[in-house]
Amino acid sequence: MAGLRSAALPAPRRPAVPARGESEGRHGDRTRLWYENVLGWPTVPGVPPRLVVGVRFDVLDVPAEAGRAALERLGGAARGFPVALQEGRMRLLVAAGGADELPGLLEWLEWGGLGLGLRALGEGSLMDAPAAPWAAGAGPDAPCGLPAAGRPGDEGPGISRGAAVWLRPPEPGREAESSLPALSAMGTRGSRGVGDGPPDLVRLVNTVATQILRVRLRRAGAGAAARGTGQPLAFS
Repeated sequence: MAGLRSAALPAPRRPAVPARGESEGRHGDRTRLWYENVLGWPTVPGVPPRLVVGVRFDVLDVPAEAGRAALERLGGAARGFPVALQEGRMRLLVAAGGADELPGLLEWLEWGGLGLGLRALGEGSLMDAPAAPWAAGAGPDAPCGLPAAGRPGDEGPGISRGAAVWLRPPEPGREAESSLPALSAMGTRGSRGVGDGPPDLVRLVNTVATQILRVRLRRAGAGAAARGTGQPLAFS
């Protein structure tokens, strides 16, 4: 009809998509609740949230390649404690107080002064909280291999590239102090008695330091061979 204007139809509305920061914030809140309520680990809010070190555990922070080789060398003894990965570094959780022991252990084991890149995080430190296992899609216990969430570029749903992930996540009943490597003159105790637990801190540090040096020498030998200046070094 003349004089009537055609009504403009509203444009279809797209469903709201949460911004990246908002999505990560929600994921971080769920992650914090899991650590605090299920494991009893203190956290600090943020994106990502962070774990308070030095209360329930300390951390040995090592190059990932050497850390993986060390876990392979330790075999079944390496199954008893949590291990995380982030951007080429492996974080081995040890008993609280272990960070203070590291300098003395390296000197006693005659690894001091070599600049191995083996760091310890203790009281007053923080580490990025890996996503909870149900968020990262982590596979079963696998101390010598990477689950899907541990491969670069495949961090899992809702997990940013470069974020910390669990190679072997903590589990209720296994995150207790008795399940972490510590100084022990009597051997470590697991579910089946003495000697069945994780490696003691001396063995762990010595194994990691050895593998760090092996990786360095292997790379140096490979570089020399590529330049034609020498023969690659052999390892057993």
